[in-house]
Amino acid sequence: MPVITPTGKTLGATVSGVDLRQDLSRADFGTILRALGEHGVLCFPGQALEAADLRRFSTRFGDLQVLKNIPHHEPGMPEVTILSNVKVDGKLIGAPDAGQSWHTDMSYSTTIGFVNILSAFQVPMRDGRVLGGTEFTNTQAAAADLPKDMVDRLSGMTATHDIEYYWEYMRREKGSNRPPLTEEQKRQRPPVHHPVLLTHPITGRKVIYVNPGFTTRIDGLPERESADLLQHLLDHVMRDKYRYVHEWTVGDLLLWDHIGTWHFARPDYGPDEHRLMKRCQVMATKIFDPAFVRDVLPERAAALG
Repeated sequence: MPVITPTGKTLGATVSGVDLRQDLSRADFGTILRALGEHGVLCFPGQALEAADLRRFSTRFGDLQVLKNIPHHEPGMPEVTILSNVKVDGKLIGAPDAGQSWHTDMSYSTTIGFVNILSAFQVPMRDGRVLGGTEFTNTQAAAADLPKDMVDRLSGMTATHDIEYYWEYMRREKGSNRPPLTEEQKRQRPPVHHPVLLTHPITGRKVIYVNPGFTTRIDGLPERESADLLQHLLDHVMRDKYRYVHEWTVGDLLLWDHIGTWHFARPDYGPDEHRLMKRCQVMATKIFDPAFVRDVLPERAAALG
């Protein structure tokens, strides 16, 4: 039976009492989903899963993202990405620059991202201090604090999300050696539009669903007004009161909610300070399905109709 121990901060809880290498019962899975909705970031200490178990556990939450033509994945398992600055025979074995600016993964997709599941196998240290922490901010709490007139203004509005915006930022500002997106890649992933205020499928509360990485504008407004409103929302979500940092320990499995958080991977470690993670990204293919939610969260049935 899962035991949920909140951090007492705006985000985060530790989960014990379950073995993620075994299939979870429906009741235990429901407990974890509720905790995810409430706390946004869940840490399972000492349960870093190798690729096959990581993939099996992750599929419980929805369909897995598969990145085509990306070499940094587990051999034979394109659903399991390797994030690492470790070199073997002079070659990087993982993608080293992932996540090093504030964003919400896969908001640029028609089907948005639901959760990130990350297993820690090597964590950089310097002088006894953990490096490479992951920062989060709470878009659900930020939405709850919006004044009513702002909620009324934003209701029904959508925003544009574009992968090229973030891609070029990483190339320009972060020194990423990733090549520009090809015309075919841009054609396959055109800009998309999502509600600015999105209803969280687990809690039923509103979240502010824009982010600095992929959101380019608020739709339907003049350019200056759109830019000002978007910046106002970004600044609001970035307030210290909504922020949380996870400091990694080898063996952690971290599960976080893309809908109710943004995240940022601190690039505060050098090439000889090794960081090795394995990751599955889960799309929101199940969590917005009323039948799925009713099955694992029966208390949400009335709200879903």
